[in-house]
Amino acid sequence: MIQRAMVASLAGLVLGIPLCGVDMLSVSGYQWTVEAASDWKTDGGVLQLVVPRQPPAGVPRRPQKFALADTAPFRKVIIEAEVKRDARSLILVYAYQDEGHFNYAHISSDAALKENMHNGMFHIFKGERVRMSPLDGPPSLPTQDWIPVKLVFDGATGRCYVEVNGKRNPSLEGVDLSLRWGRVGFGSFDETGSFRKIRISGVAKNSPGIGQQ
Repeated sequence: MIQRAMVASLAGLVLGIPLCGVDMLSVSGYQWTVEAASDWKTDGGVLQLVVPRQPPAGVPRRPQKFALADTAPFRKVIIEAEVKRDARSLILVYAYQDEGHFNYAHISSDAALKENMHNGMFHIFKGERVRMSPLDGPPSLPTQDWIPVKLVFDGATGRCYVEVNGKRNPSLEGVDLSLRWGRVGFGSFDETGSFRKIRISGVAKNSPGIGQQ
């Protein structure tokens, strides 16, 4: 545990941004920063969150449980994976700068019109989550099967959208001009789930060209 904490601290110094966790995992060819490695499993190329967590009382209501890919921050990025929910929903994190400044896509078995804090694009800027996408569109994860997802973010325009099973959904398209770069990750707001076949590509914040991270 101490070794993992030291590695995470050094990674934070190298990347120049605070980290939300102190443990490290390895899966799908990437290193991942997490709050507690005991809450996760890595088996056969699958990253699995096995312990849910509600946001603590008295703090802004925003996601707490996600694994951040240990890469340089991106100003343009595409993340692809297959995901499998255990309950109703999962999240894809992007433009992560620190625990109080990041965005995420909430993909859910609920339609946004039914649960307006589900199935949408959300913004964190010190406070609680704020929705930044329409309420139109169907649920994104109607079954508990493995489902392919793809998130595309362009910090130059602030635009981000998510394809689920190869289809775009108005609920999963948003624009944020305040967070133009950051790291990416996978997790859940307050449930559990699994992620596999993860691929991350894009343009690093300080890179003039496109490269695989």
